Amino acid sequence: MQKPASEKLTTKAKKRPSPERAKYDFMVVSNRLPVDRCSADDAEIDGERWRRSPGGLVTALAPLMAKSDGAWVGWHGAPDEQLEPFSHDDMDLVPVELSAEDVELYYEGFSNATLWPLYHDVIARPEFHRTWWDSYRRVNQRFADAVAQSARENATVWVQDYQLQLVPQMLRRARPDLKIGFFNHIPFPPPEIFAQLPWRQAIIEGLLGSDLVGFQRPSDAANFMRSARRFLGASVKQQQIHVRNSAGNITHIARAQAFPISIAVDQISELAERPDIIERARQIRHDLGNPRTILLGVDRLDYTKGIRHRLKAFEELLQDGSLKVQDATLIQVASPSRERVEQYRILREEIEGTVGHINGSYDTMQNTAVRYLHHSYPVEEMVALYLAADVMLVTALRDGMNLVAKEYVAARTSHTGALVLSEFTGAADQLKQALLVNPHDIDGLKSTIMRAVELPANESRRRMRAMRKQILDHDVDHWSSEFLAALAETVVRDDS
Repeated sequence: MQKPASEKLTTKAKKRPSPERAKYDFMVVSNRLPVDRCSADDAEIDGERWRRSPGGLVTALAPLMAKSDGAWVGWHGAPDEQLEPFSHDDMDLVPVELSAEDVELYYEGFSNATLWPLYHDVIARPEFHRTWWDSYRRVNQRFADAVAQSARENATVWVQDYQLQLVPQMLRRARPDLKIGFFNHIPFPPPEIFAQLPWRQAIIEGLLGSDLVGFQRPSDAANFMRSARRFLGASVKQQQIHVRNSAGNITHIARAQAFPISIAVDQISELAERPDIIERARQIRHDLGNPRTILLGVDRLDYTKGIRHRLKAFEELLQDGSLKVQDATLIQVASPSRERVEQYRILREEIEGTVGHINGSYDTMQNTAVRYLHHSYPVEEMVALYLAADVMLVTALRDGMNLVAKEYVAARTSHTGALVLSEFTGAADQLKQALLVNPHDIDGLKSTIMRAVELPANESRRRMRAMRKQILDHDVDHWSSEFLAALAETVVRDDS
């Protein structure tokens, strides 16, 4: 008798067959594999060719990979290179090959210049090109084929994010025996915006190949169901969408539901208690001249993150004398992102020009207004920055979740500090004790920053304690287990 998905995913780790020949009960599918290739120097030191990637998704799902007959399907990061399936760190990995043209058209093009801006409320103008769409379909089919060939009968498949929205329907056609889940890590736009997409119907049909479609916020799930009703004429009852075949028969019922993603709270909290990281936080403050207040922004360099709005508000606070450079410093970490995409190159130039203008106007020989860091940092350094910062500024114009906000809260084990959080982030639904703000309102953003700077200690403790309780109760393990339990309970119906 076939084991239910929830039971299959909690079996003890066992000796794995060669990944070239294996069939799997549980498969995760994402654009990238959960490993990065080591540099030549790192490989010589560790004797390893690959290292596990940082990030919450890998942290949440790697233990499931180790405990189950599971595999992860994704691109390994190098174009025009074909790899055989391999194992790393108790995970079987199934690489999907992408050519340089695939990267340009499917990833940089349709995924990040069409879908990304469209799904983020058209903060930047999306581009619609048929060649990009054709590549998106071809690559999605390649991912679906890799899963179909490796999945055991009645396996559970969990597809991740907007790059692979056609995979669920492709899998259902090839392998109707599979239990298919999909999780969208970014917002899903309202039908009035989604309507702009020429291939809107195909995207909805692709997602409805899933038994369960997960979103960050209830509003995202509602937007998806409204689009299914409007563009497919689907029958939607509560959170269920009845999916019909060409003959009009119901083939299955897809469920749309919010499952807010979270972080590895224990990892961040433990790092925040380490003496060497506490000392590093002290050193950061010392290197900045021990200002009274350190404000911190940590983002990918992306136009959705509201970095320009944050800098404008900070500059005006210096200009009108509410903050003085002798007393307050803003650290802005802007991790490199999609540097081959023109919009991102332009954004970097604008941000760096603004930082130069602010520093040129307000720096002294002893004090720097904005310490701008265009780097990615290991988690240990990030936790030290969280400990060093009195105020965390999360001013995203639109964000699926924003895990940085949750990481800052997790690191504040002493219940000190203040979080200024955009109401347009998914995290605002859970961290209701943050100082919520509309980042488009520069005057409102300025007053909220000043409120955070001047927040009384007892109010800070009360707010931070409530936020820490929320994320301690809802960490990344809770997210993955809740989604997979809901997926296991979905009922497949085939009346065709």
